Amino acid sequence: MSEHKTIDVAATQMLDKAKEIGFLTTFDRAKAQEPRCTFGNTGICCRICLQGPCRILPKKPGGNKGICGAMDYTIVARNTVRYIAGGAAAHSDHGREIAQTVLHVAEGKLKDYEITDTKKLTAVAKKLGVATEGRDVLAVAKDVATLALQEFAETDETKELTWIKADCPDDMLDVFRKTTIMPAGINLSLAKLLHQTHAGNDSDPVNIIFGGLKAALCDYDGMALATDLSDILFGTGVPVVTEANLGAIKADKVNIALHGHNPLLSQMVVKAAKEMQAEAKAAGAQGINLVGICCTGNEVLMREGVAIATNFATQELAVLTGAMDAMVVDVQCIMPSLRSLADCFHTKIITTMPIMKIPGSYHFAFDEEHALDSAKEIIRIAIDAYKNRDVAKVSIPDVKHSVVAGFSLESMMSIFAKINPENPIRVLVDAIEAGEIKGVALFAGCNNLKGTHDENHFTIATELAKQDVFLVGTGCAAQCFAKEGLLNGEGVKKYAGEGLKKLYARLNAAAGLTAELPLVFHMGSCVDNSRAQQLAVALGKEMGLEYRDVPYVATAPEAMSEKAVSIGSWNVAMGNPTHVGVVAPTVGSQLVNDVVTKIAEDVFGGFFFWETDPVKASARLVEILEERNWKNAMRKKARDAKAEAN
Repeated sequence: MSEHKTIDVAATQMLDKAKEIGFLTTFDRAKAQEPRCTFGNTGICCRICLQGPCRILPKKPGGNKGICGAMDYTIVARNTVRYIAGGAAAHSDHGREIAQTVLHVAEGKLKDYEITDTKKLTAVAKKLGVATEGRDVLAVAKDVATLALQEFAETDETKELTWIKADCPDDMLDVFRKTTIMPAGINLSLAKLLHQTHAGNDSDPVNIIFGGLKAALCDYDGMALATDLSDILFGTGVPVVTEANLGAIKADKVNIALHGHNPLLSQMVVKAAKEMQAEAKAAGAQGINLVGICCTGNEVLMREGVAIATNFATQELAVLTGAMDAMVVDVQCIMPSLRSLADCFHTKIITTMPIMKIPGSYHFAFDEEHALDSAKEIIRIAIDAYKNRDVAKVSIPDVKHSVVAGFSLESMMSIFAKINPENPIRVLVDAIEAGEIKGVALFAGCNNLKGTHDENHFTIATELAKQDVFLVGTGCAAQCFAKEGLLNGEGVKKYAGEGLKKLYARLNAAAGLTAELPLVFHMGSCVDNSRAQQLAVALGKEMGLEYRDVPYVATAPEAMSEKAVSIGSWNVAMGNPTHVGVVAPTVGSQLVNDVVTKIAEDVFGGFFFWETDPVKASARLVEILEERNWKNAMRKKARDAKAEAN
């Protein structure tokens, strides 16, 4: 790992503080892992059974296979799809919990939650085929939630997942069916994949990969329903102005970080905090200040304008400021090291979910039936911790940037509609067809300390902007942009190419917002990658293209988690060329690597490519967009010539 650990100035200051007090951060632990195991890095270490671990050692007699006889391509394929299964399980379980809550609201079982966005409920119901005319809101919500929960319970393999059928164009669905990757039930598909990759089962790498892609489509389905139902429950994001980076932590307030991925708790904490400012003031503070980390942070940023403190790799550094009174965590991407670091300060690490506990932390079981009361009790823990804060240990970096966020697909289309009320998506299409912009790029994914923290995200985004690519982002990638000043109008002025600036000039003139539009449109949390895919589908439909020809690409510059693998995999299956900024553990098998980086394009239109150099990755992404635009232009010219001849 580079000695230059991060591009984030605030993070660098906190790393210096960590060194002073002798705390070894995730950056130190990453360095301690070097050199990494080559077998693990390339995917040719098998731990499926207890005879292993087996490694591929071609120079040894019999070493070209595992003990059971598994070839490198079997081992690599199994390892890869098990990543997908893990990611799909995480995202879809998140969706299941949201669906369960919506159902309980519809049944009148929960007093603290309500259906907030009835317009979104109606839109979702209509796309799923649920009747709405003349019906009570709660009755419609119950039917929608029941359909969502059936996505998990379905065992009839002749059925097809509802959200995928509703969101995907027919030509895409046809390919899913022909390649047998169209899933019936989420739980069924994930269980079958784990069975398929058990020791002594499937050894055909292509068949294994197709099983993995079926699980990846389950990941999309779980994400899409999670996004839809979260919008229905808590409201669909609209543009908000706030701030980001560690400077958003306030020395004179009770600071509470909301960290994880599930908004069920965090929304209640936001609501409770508004009602409890007086309690904080009675304890000597100037009020309560909430900040977000990871995707829970993105959820409350989108809907409530809560400031972003930092992203995944630097979550420890929020505690190192000495001013974090409580970090409230739910599920996913939470470092166990937070608890030991909190011992150096007064900070309370509060776990809230039964499947995510940290030894030694404070566990407060979140009670959905008494959600607001639970949130208030959690806040009181933070207020009590504030009373024990050691002012001498407080050092908050004076680093933050303004942020304009809240761009759900609906709010984005609302802005486009100011220019073209009849057909909002036409605004982007016109810019592409006029040559002002080359297309759209999605930034997704995590942080990965095999490189310099946030560097790949920032470099690729600014390089693509210079080349007139319209940018959208989610997850920790979007939080990097927030911290580095790319989620405001100054980012456009500094980095956008001339064509992209022309598009922004029209959008800003029409938008009627109090702040200029940002260089990257923040579309939400990891599950909200479904919003970006729906944008790509809308582009293809308006341009009259097959999904594999849409000028749209995806990039995970610092992919880390199993969830990133599953997101990338459904992007490929849906026809999107997908860049990954770390070398994936598929290179241990030339066959598997060729399937996912080359052959996949012939079958699905999408493909992976690995490139750790962000400048080279940017050039390749631009090249792909230009190639798609050129092919589309040639096809149009041929059609026009044929029509003229007739």
